[in-house]
Amino acid sequence: MAEIAVLIPHYNHKDSLIDSVRSIDEVIEVDIFVIDDGSAVKPQKTEFEFYKGGQLYLYGYNKNKGIEYALNFGLKKIQEKGYKYIARLDCEDTCSKNRFTKQVSFLKKNNHISMIGSWVRLIDEEGNLLYNLKFPLKHNKIKKNSYLNAMFIHPTICFKSNILKNTGYYPTEYPAAEDYAFFFNVMKYYKTANYPEYLVNVEVNRYGISSVKRRMQVKSRIYAIVDNFYFGLYPIYGLIRNILLLFASRNFTTFIKKILHKKQTK
Repeated sequence: MAEIAVLIPHYNHKDSLIDSVRSIDEVIEVDIFVIDDGSAVKPQKTEFEFYKGGQLYLYGYNKNKGIEYALNFGLKKIQEKGYKYIARLDCEDTCSKNRFTKQVSFLKKNNHISMIGSWVRLIDEEGNLLYNLKFPLKHNKIKKNSYLNAMFIHPTICFKSNILKNTGYYPTEYPAAEDYAFFFNVMKYYKTANYPEYLVNVEVNRYGISSVKRRMQVKSRIYAIVDNFYFGLYPIYGLIRNILLLFASRNFTTFIKKILHKKQTK
């Protein structure tokens, strides 16, 4: 059995799911858990016979329940099989070669680190580069800056499965921001890091949660900040910043990010 399992939730994007699985090209063995969240046309196991890098497991619901429930169902299945590491990937997003090999190697060499993300390339629906995102590498800076914005892009994370005994699964009381709240839970108990390479291409599209449920997501982030609040510069500034984001459109924030990260894109 592989040491690592990759959790991929799926809902009505089968072609994109296949592209995401095809992008996994590793030296180490990687098992994949696809959790279908009640899609109209469900993926079939035979459609993934091309994947030879490990086992692929396909589970799902008959009706849509929401990504946080699909993720927690997947975590439970992965835990039952006893994997040492758990990683994430989303439909539409793709991995660079040996992404998981690099992250697992890092976690093995750095015992004090329990979760790692990476830098990312943001692309549009045609595959064109919008901008690059570099996140802080060290835990202390990651933790402080998390009050301003997430310092991990969800499909980049890889973590030691034993942390779940303290963090629990994804909290369901933060709809569309279950990942953001989960990161806070991890940082309460464990050290984190980001890998200094662009290991994942993340697609920005009009159907993504950050677009379709943007206002809900920002509200949930505000609740997560409040629940982890202390009187300090970063929590206060982060709270104000996210309240202001309630009144800014997704297109506007994407435009601003493209300007701010223009130098990194070159």
